[in-house]
Amino acid sequence: MRIGYARVSTTEQNLERQLDALTRAGCRRIFAEKRSGKNDDRPELAAALEFMRPGDTLVVASLDRLSRSLQDLITTVGDLRGRGVGFTSLHENLDTTTPGGRLVFHVFAALAEFIRELIVAGTHEGLAAARARGRVGGRPTVVDADLIRAARDLLPNPEHSVTSIAKLLGISPGTLYNHIPDLRELRAAARTQAPPSATTRGSISPQDATFADPAGSDML
Repeated sequence: MRIGYARVSTTEQNLERQLDALTRAGCRRIFAEKRSGKNDDRPELAAALEFMRPGDTLVVASLDRLSRSLQDLITTVGDLRGRGVGFTSLHENLDTTTPGGRLVFHVFAALAEFIRELIVAGTHEGLAAARARGRVGGRPTVVDADLIRAARDLLPNPEHSVTSIAKLLGISPGTLYNHIPDLRELRAAARTQAPPSATTRGSISPQDATFADPAGSDML
């Protein structure tokens, strides 16, 4: 018996095209629902899988109607095969009841395993590279009294930004704001201690100008 499953993601979408295709494919029973593929709770799919019996075939209009990912597809179809149930996707012309269809699905499974191993290997390499540079995974640095004291000593210095202080101490700027309530006041103090501007440093009093002027010296 061929059992159909149809799904659209939103209530605004129409199921008719899928229902027509499944009917033409000879499905004697069709389960349909309007649910996002990211939603684990798909009651009609669960009912369709429960309804299947050995020798039946689950039919979908396309692979993305059944599963959220390649790994999810492989798991679902693998479970069906273990129960003696076939699987057919009309759009991709995939039929696991035929030798060619089973071969294609084995390739899918091998590809998914290959991708998973690449992700694991990449993660391990990234961690190793971070450790080689002195960075390790895990929870961030614990904010203790000594660290806060160091931050408070640095904050009034106008040469240090909040970001640079946080980076120096191995924490985030947000952590500084969370643990130092008067941080903005300390930064305001840093601005008042900023070195004078170039115009201020270069200015001299009128009296100094008189004695410094060569023409003035001649007059004396």
